[in-house]
Amino acid sequence: MNLQITPVQHMPEILPGMNLGECLRNSIKASGLDLASGDILAVTQKIVSKAEGRIVRLSSVEPSPGSVSIAEQVGKDPRLVEVILGETLRILRMRRGVLICETHQGLICANAGVDSSNVERDSITLLPKDPDRSARELANFLGCGVIVTDTFGRVWREGLLDTAIGIARVPPVTDFRGQTDAYGHSLEVTVLASADALAAAAGLAMGKTAGTPAALIRGFSWERTDSTIKALLRAPERDLFL
Repeated sequence: MNLQITPVQHMPEILPGMNLGECLRNSIKASGLDLASGDILAVTQKIVSKAEGRIVRLSSVEPSPGSVSIAEQVGKDPRLVEVILGETLRILRMRRGVLICETHQGLICANAGVDSSNVERDSITLLPKDPDRSARELANFLGCGVIVTDTFGRVWREGLLDTAIGIARVPPVTDFRGQTDAYGHSLEVTVLASADALAAAAGLAMGKTAGTPAALIRGFSWERTDSTIKALLRAPERDLFL
């Protein structure tokens, strides 16, 4: 496999209501690239959320007594806690400065994905309401596979990693079960989270401060599927860490 990942340059500042697909297509062309049906475009959650208007001004938020109480326990702005709770199905852990939450989308992440980076002061962004739908709309517009990415922490590991939170056309996993390794052993549990691996690799190419919120992935062998990100979400009864 000859995997090539190229950051998409010349992206404009994304504002609510903008046609993100059009912006991406124009920026891909301006970067001297083209799109083929076998390509995959990794797109950060932040620009998807901005285009979909998933932005909240903290100055407009009135925290509830419950949010004030939690804010005092974890040392966060009670207005921010109020927004986080609105995005949260359940709180799994609370520590100083962070809430580990299950979002309404089924994702387990810090602060329910509510984030203040790469956005105007006094503003925060929320995750897309339906990242798979967002990915499908872009895939239909652009004619390629799409992965919507976000930066997550990992259990028992330091550092952050870009991961897939929404997919369209792209298979979420590569299943090697039933195949044999170099020593003739039958593989029984080897299912690689390929969408996450591609998201992580694209994150390295995009960087965090370079202003390149999309990357073109070429050379990965895949077949189109109708799978959703739910294929990568482990059921609570199978999770050993909760």
